[in-house]
Amino acid sequence: MKNSLYCSLFILLILSASCSSIRVVKTEPADNFALSSYQTFAFSDIESAGDIPQSRFFRSQVDALKTAIEKQMARKGLRRVDTQPELMMNIGIKIDEKTQTRQTDIRSDPPNYIGQRRYTWRSREVEVGKYRQGTIDVHLVDPKRNELVWRGIVEGIVPNKPEKLQKQIDEGMEKLFDKL
Repeated sequence: MKNSLYCSLFILLILSASCSSIRVVKTEPADNFALSSYQTFAFSDIESAGDIPQSRFFRSQVDALKTAIEKQMARKGLRRVDTQPELMMNIGIKIDEKTQTRQTDIRSDPPNYIGQRRYTWRSREVEVGKYRQGTIDVHLVDPKRNELVWRGIVEGIVPNKPEKLQKQIDEGMEKLFDKL
């Protein structure tokens, strides 16, 4: 009985971990790139335009992203400095409003009756909901050679609640930097 309970809990844990909405899209290291040959890093200046990047909420989330990245880099043995870093980090953030749709099906959406023996039915896209998809693109640049040495892209669904967003940022950066 206990074994089946533990087995069920283990399967539930694996299923919940595999349902994450965050995925690493791509990582591209440069030829002969070894993170162990670097000890320090710094963030590039962030330039932004428009209303959203100027908001206090957006700036706080960028700071949270930097904190999550700094934590992952410290795990890899690098420390953040303000002057003469061995690596510069550039962060790109893109958030798109998406529409979730489903296609109608004759089994679930019966045909319309137009008149005497004139039934019609067309397949069409029906809007189900809206969501925001975020993409973070991280570039590591060697400033001495002015060369891109590593690039990683992670994307996921952006939650509406700030506490969930912070958890999502931490999880996304952990997944991305595990590939570094």
